[in-house]
Amino acid sequence: MDAHPRVLILGATGRTGGRALTQLLERGVPVRAIVRSADRLPAGSAGNPLLDVVEADLLALPPEVLAEHLKGCDTVISCLGHTISARGILGPPHDLVRQAVGLVREAVETGQRVQSASGQPTAPVRLILMSSVSVNQPGHADVRRGRGERTYMWGMRAVVPPARDNQRAADLLTHDVGPADPHLQWVIVRPDTLTDGDVAEYRVHEALVSSLFKPDSTRMSEVAHFMCELATDDATWQHWRGKMPVIVDAEPIA
Repeated sequence: MDAHPRVLILGATGRTGGRALTQLLERGVPVRAIVRSADRLPAGSAGNPLLDVVEADLLALPPEVLAEHLKGCDTVISCLGHTISARGILGPPHDLVRQAVGLVREAVETGQRVQSASGQPTAPVRLILMSSVSVNQPGHADVRRGRGERTYMWGMRAVVPPARDNQRAADLLTHDVGPADPHLQWVIVRPDTLTDGDVAEYRVHEALVSSLFKPDSTRMSEVAHFMCELATDDATWQHWRGKMPVIVDAEPIA
């Protein structure tokens, strides 16, 4: 019997998602990964008995099909994002992250309706969404973000689809789902400038700690580590549930 419920991971072939997948497997956590191509999974993960791979276009899956893939999973980790290239930034789908979050929400509700109709107990599914410090908390909760930065980000969202996409995905969770939804609980993880490197000491804050114009750094391995902590440690989850923590390196990379 598995020591931990299965985690469904989206974006497992990306730079941060691949690290999250590897770290979950190293912790002995069973994982189901939905990917376009299994050939792009991290080296050494293929063939791991803890890994169940589903090759599919996520956004093409009907909610009831994704609900089937969610069976046995108590947590979804989404590391989906737009690739850093002209095509990745300006090409479709412009709302990749927002669509994925909406699809997960629909699939969770669909699956739980089926369970309830058959008399099975249901529990909220946990969604851990990788986002960015460019994304605002509701209600101007990020007090370090002044009018100049807010105006700059408004312009960025108007012309750069990924910036708009990340904010709308967060808005869906903070405004539409809310912190007390009976079906879906969430944490939105906001790293600063992403860098390579092994896991080192890092800090997690309730709100912004630096300016967009004087950014901090965050190792992708540390983002993965924090998301794995959220997925496997209930105390960590309960502390950050319904929040948008900012994660940065304890010491800047030289």
